[in-house]
Amino acid sequence: MPHLIRGACLTDYVDVALSVGLEPYRMVEAAGLPRASLNVPDLKISLPAFIHLLETSAKAAKIDNFGLRLSEKRLLSNLGPVGLMVREQPTVRKAMEALAHHIGLHSDGITLRIEERDGLVVLNPVVSTRRSVPMRQAAELSVGVLFRILRICLGGAWKPRFVSFTHNPPKSLDVHLRILGSHVKFDQTCNAIICRLRDLEKPMPASDPVMARYIKQYLEFIGERTTATTKDKVREFVSMLLSASCCSIEHIAECMGVDRRTIHRRLRREGTTFSSIVEDVRTEIVGRYLGDPTRPISLMAQMLGFSAQSAFSRWFQDRYGCTASQWRAEREGFEL
Repeated sequence: MPHLIRGACLTDYVDVALSVGLEPYRMVEAAGLPRASLNVPDLKISLPAFIHLLETSAKAAKIDNFGLRLSEKRLLSNLGPVGLMVREQPTVRKAMEALAHHIGLHSDGITLRIEERDGLVVLNPVVSTRRSVPMRQAAELSVGVLFRILRICLGGAWKPRFVSFTHNPPKSLDVHLRILGSHVKFDQTCNAIICRLRDLEKPMPASDPVMARYIKQYLEFIGERTTATTKDKVREFVSMLLSASCCSIEHIAECMGVDRRTIHRRLRREGTTFSSIVEDVRTEIVGRYLGDPTRPISLMAQMLGFSAQSAFSRWFQDRYGCTASQWRAEREGFEL
């Protein structure tokens, strides 16, 4: 199974692609990624497919800095709960250690190596693939995102000793100078940010140790889910994709990095089917949504992944023997 990464990696992809004359949705689909990955940040997608998208986007736009442009506006929130954990650490050093420890929850194919050398710290984000592929754009994106995190932690005026890349210089340094500053070196031994050790000892501006403990417990809980069954994983994807009208087994198989037959086989081994999981999730949403009388029934079709209101009405009638309005009215009367 290929490495995965959260859909949040595509934050700002549409805007950056449009700014360089690309058709973002066509590019995403050509890379084999579901459109929903542009709108569902917690959706796990194929890391190799994402890396391929970066490279093909750069090639199609005839630029050599697409990945770096994509990093320019990144925030800690793009890392989801991991970003919260980073923010609540007492010092920037602890923040980097927390990022290194929990980055696997953002992508199981990315690691952050931290190494001290003579009063300096080398922060080296490593993107892994199971085969050799062009990595220039992924390397610049990962270093650019790390640079943004450090600027958020240390302030906009902070500067590293230098930023290094293993690849050769771009045709123009304008974008690198704007985003990373003037201390950028190419043809180096690693893709990294080298900064002063004393910089990392600075306190974090918004640190809250109590909140940090709560977030740590939550991340540990999420980490335990990495050993979840196929049924659990499929159910999670269904819950995220149902309202986006792209909750097909083909899409979910793409997100999990396998084919649809593999999903069917694993679910059958666990005593269930894809359609029964969809039905269970729909039933859960109906009970939660219709139980709140302030929510309009007209939105139920979209929330449950039906293409038309009439299809939802038929499904509800067949399953419950009444209309959604009658179902809600009966329960309101019971509560009274």
